[in-house]
Amino acid sequence: MVDLFIESKGRITAIAKGARRKRSALKGLLQPFTPLIVQYSGNGNVKTLSQVEASSLSLPLFGHALYSGFYLNELIHRVIVSEVDSSELFQAYLEALQQLAQHIHPEKVLRQFELILLESLGYSVDFEHCSATGDAIVDSMYYQYQPEQGFISSLMQNSTSYTGKELRAFADKNFNDADSLKAAKRFTRMALKPYVGSKPFKSRELFLKL
Repeated sequence: MVDLFIESKGRITAIAKGARRKRSALKGLLQPFTPLIVQYSGNGNVKTLSQVEASSLSLPLFGHALYSGFYLNELIHRVIVSEVDSSELFQAYLEALQQLAQHIHPEKVLRQFELILLESLGYSVDFEHCSATGDAIVDSMYYQYQPEQGFISSLMQNSTSYTGKELRAFADKNFNDADSLKAAKRFTRMALKPYVGSKPFKSRELFLKL
């Protein structure tokens, strides 16, 4: 059984017959981070692979980049609906893997992808305006996040408050300092929780061991 992320079809589950045989060519192809051209058949939830070939070499991921790639795969597995066109997210996923392979800071890559994923799920948040007044975000002010409302200016500072500077980084998906990265991680974990559930991520466990 394999899960495939397909540009025009989203996530599908398929049976790869004979892939576990010692001399099977499929064993080497059906690996994480390997771009493939596939043919499959079937009308049910589980398809049957009929043809598989590599369209390029597997992306070289090692260390933190490898576990970050596994995390992206777990996110997609949990969140993406089967057989729904996910072309834009597919391109974002491919770019994220390429950036990881190029040794770009994994935390930056993951936060950017998570924000794009939230947008693809219809989780629309205005990071540039106070939702109560409509005024533009001010870098030096604090804003409290209210679900289904957005960010509202506040004097409170807690786990749901962010500076205007941090919100501007969210809007641009551009994280140039440690504070904005930590804030983005805090926000995306909170925003993604209803979609991913409470089950721990295996990739996070591996990362902690590393």
